Amino acid sequence: MGPSEIADVLENCEFFRGLNRDEIEKIASLGHVEMYEAGESIFNQGDFGDRLFIIADGHVFLERSIDLGTRKGNAIISLLGKGRALGCWSTLLGEAHNLMSSATCRKPTKVVVINGPALREMMLDNSQLGFKVLERLCFVLRDRIQGAYGAMENI
Repeated sequence: MGPSEIADVLENCEFFRGLNRDEIEKIASLGHVEMYEAGESIFNQGDFGDRLFIIADGHVFLERSIDLGTRKGNAIISLLGKGRALGCWSTLLGEAHNLMSSATCRKPTKVVVINGPALREMMLDNSQLGFKVLERLCFVLRDRIQGAYGAMENI
């Protein structure tokens, strides 16, 4: 998958919706592609995170391990498919952070991986781009929080 194909994936994803093609191509230059098999983890809860992932093809379960004393288990927060974004959002804010969930592939999955600190630098250099990305981040996080609340109700 070349730079133009990576840009096509980013242009059609939830996280970069509304950015113009020039902005998308600049962000695409920070990305590379990774492949995962069914059952393989992209990342695990507790891992240090500094990358963002955009699903180019496949499905990923986003889940969280929960320990409520007598009640323990995993809660599926969401099933994410093509065009959905996941990973360590705090890296865009310049903070180190451990991931609060795990991402496991439901079937063979191809993702575009973006280096978070490099994207943050790009956002700092272009405040208009930075605002657009952080605005989209707010919408994505709102949806994830709603998914997490829904998952907790099923515990």
